[in-house]
Amino acid sequence: MPLAFDPSPLLISTATTCTATVATFFLGLFAARAMTEVRGPVRAWIDGVLTLPLVLPPTVVGFFLLLVFGRRSFTGQMLEKVGMTIVFSWPATVIAATVVAFPLMYRTSLGALEQVNPTLLQAARTLGASESLVFRRVQLPLAAPGVLAGTVLAFARAMGEFGATLMLAGNIPGRTQTMPIAIFSAAESGDMRGALLWVGLIVVLSLAIIRLLHYERKRKPADPTNAVAAEAAKGIVIPPARPAGEGGNAGGLQVEVERRLENFSLNVSLRAAQRAVGLLGPSGAGKSMTLRMIAGLTAPDRGRIVLNDRVLFDRDRKENVPAARRRIGVVFQDYALFPHLTVAENVGFGVRGLPEDERRRRVDRQLASLQISELANRYPREISGGQRQRVAIARCMATEPDALLLDEPFAALDPHLRRQTEEQLRLALAEFRGPVVFVTHDMEEAFRFCSELLVLDGGSVIASGPKHRLFEDPGTVAAARLTGCKNIVAAVAIGANKISVPGWNCELATARTVDASVSHVGLRSHQIRFVDGGPGENIFPCWLVSTSEAPHEMTLYLRIHSSAGPGDTAHLQADVPKELWRELSSKPQPWKIQLTPERLLMLR
Repeated sequence: MPLAFDPSPLLISTATTCTATVATFFLGLFAARAMTEVRGPVRAWIDGVLTLPLVLPPTVVGFFLLLVFGRRSFTGQMLEKVGMTIVFSWPATVIAATVVAFPLMYRTSLGALEQVNPTLLQAARTLGASESLVFRRVQLPLAAPGVLAGTVLAFARAMGEFGATLMLAGNIPGRTQTMPIAIFSAAESGDMRGALLWVGLIVVLSLAIIRLLHYERKRKPADPTNAVAAEAAKGIVIPPARPAGEGGNAGGLQVEVERRLENFSLNVSLRAAQRAVGLLGPSGAGKSMTLRMIAGLTAPDRGRIVLNDRVLFDRDRKENVPAARRRIGVVFQDYALFPHLTVAENVGFGVRGLPEDERRRRVDRQLASLQISELANRYPREISGGQRQRVAIARCMATEPDALLLDEPFAALDPHLRRQTEEQLRLALAEFRGPVVFVTHDMEEAFRFCSELLVLDGGSVIASGPKHRLFEDPGTVAAARLTGCKNIVAAVAIGANKISVPGWNCELATARTVDASVSHVGLRSHQIRFVDGGPGENIFPCWLVSTSEAPHEMTLYLRIHSSAGPGDTAHLQADVPKELWRELSSKPQPWKIQLTPERLLMLR
């Protein structure tokens, strides 16, 4: 080992590694962010090119860099004209280290960014956040552990780079001789102690940077109103306030959209003014997709969406207002609260562009209105499901939207929490003066919250209208089932007000006129009457087949005309209060039931 220690490889390696890590951080993060938006076959080709330096031998990478930056290359000749030379210079060590380390930063960051729940990004957009703010305030913070890991890997790879550096920058002591090259030179000359020294330094530096980058300070709750004004102005779009007196419902919401889905075409026509419209239907019917199109998260193939006389989407006129500018609040099924922000920060996220006093006023008002002021400094993981739902509602209401969309807001709650939070939501909706679209597959929820119903099945509207009329006359078998009718059977018209029901072996008088399109008859389970006999239409003897008990009622499965024999099933399902069940159970069978003509549903 030489008597005089030459620190230049340490200095050159440190400067090269730090510079390359910074360059790789921004280039890798930019490429990863861009790739999250790329779809289709071209994605695999782009990803392959960006990852190529990771799988190629470093000397091959160095050879390609020589082809690009060599003195005979086009780039090299252009640089020489301005007095610059890349090969055999310190910048060459940085370029080589950056190119070789880039794939690790890019691939790790891409995986971390794509792991972020896309619903959180969509929620930020509906709250008025620009794409840059969505990335900076939501996607990047949540992907931080992966990005940090990519930075560590890129630093370690840049510090250990040898082959590409030797090819492009050479081994010039004091200029391009990094520590890996110094190790190679020392070992080649037989100076094993010198090589061991440089190896030890690399190990110590690598461990130190890994420890430093993994150090996490305890995060203090931030004040939601202390947003940087410049960032807020650039990141959050706050459309002009609604003119006084309009109440935010001028013209209401008008939706005529079509979109081709995997299994069917979604075709929805919807009108909503100053009342809640319920989208009722089974899972997969197109309810949530309809909300996504209204919110601007998914574009329809055809159609038009207008809110308060403001065109949000028109395919013919090629208009499509971004979600951030639609002024539509969305309460997602899983609430989509930002896990890295406190409750107060979540509520204030959509009003960051307002003056500080106004931001504070809106946040405080919504926290108090939803009775969650005491939760202001907690994180979503620290509160219950019902509390998270209230935070999600408060976050929407703070932006003072022109319309509100609720995607199965109680689906994630157990029955106890559901009843507790329903009243809070009902109060919040009572104060809202704009169109509300409420998506659910629960008939009782739809009935409690909505005045108008629109029933979707297989992407098509099969029934719509005021809820009371829809329950009294759903019109079709599918709509009757979706609105909770449990007794539906095939029927044949045998007169203007009479039908034959072969499945029940009876004929029924009807209050409604029976036309040729009627194919089934329906009767809701709670509308079956138990009578003592006497005059009346549609009175039949019945026998009990089986029962099912609920806390406050009994479900009775009945056969009419005769008791059940081997293999026989029930004809009817009747839901009765337990008081009536106790009375019935003490009476001998058969009992008498009446299928009231006015309650029969004529179905197609």
